[in-house]
Amino acid sequence: MARLSMPKITPFLWFDNNAQEAVRFYVSIFKNAHIIELNPLVSSFELEGQRFMALNGGPAFKFTEAISFYISCETQEEVDYYWDALLRDGGKESQCGWLKDTYGLSWQIVPTILSELLSNPDTKLSDKVMQAMLKMVKLDIAGLKKAGSK
Repeated sequence: MARLSMPKITPFLWFDNNAQEAVRFYVSIFKNAHIIELNPLVSSFELEGQRFMALNGGPAFKFTEAISFYISCETQEEVDYYWDALLRDGGKESQCGWLKDTYGLSWQIVPTILSELLSNPDTKLSDKVMQAMLKMVKLDIAGLKKAGSK
């Protein structure tokens, strides 16, 4: 039997006792996603080409904002889709495009144009974009573009 090759680095997520539920949740959100293995202790899955492992490790450790997953979005519809999907079932909004899903994992839902707007050589305009972003919860492309225009 052929062995599946393992990537050199794989994020390993520690859940209390709901890793299988979390794996199903994440796979349901991302269009290019699948479960590799689902078992009571350690499961593995892939989202958009990135492999993850999930452990039912008990209550000893919780996720913090020190680690987050960044989703780069081309359109406002894509921002809205991931924002709403990851918040369902008890997630919590933060600010500047950050949220915590129902399992406590932090995500950044960021439009790709933000980097371009923040890199504007006209620092007055890039500062206006930064100030607009800091006032937002979910990032709004139209609002960011408006802040970055003359």
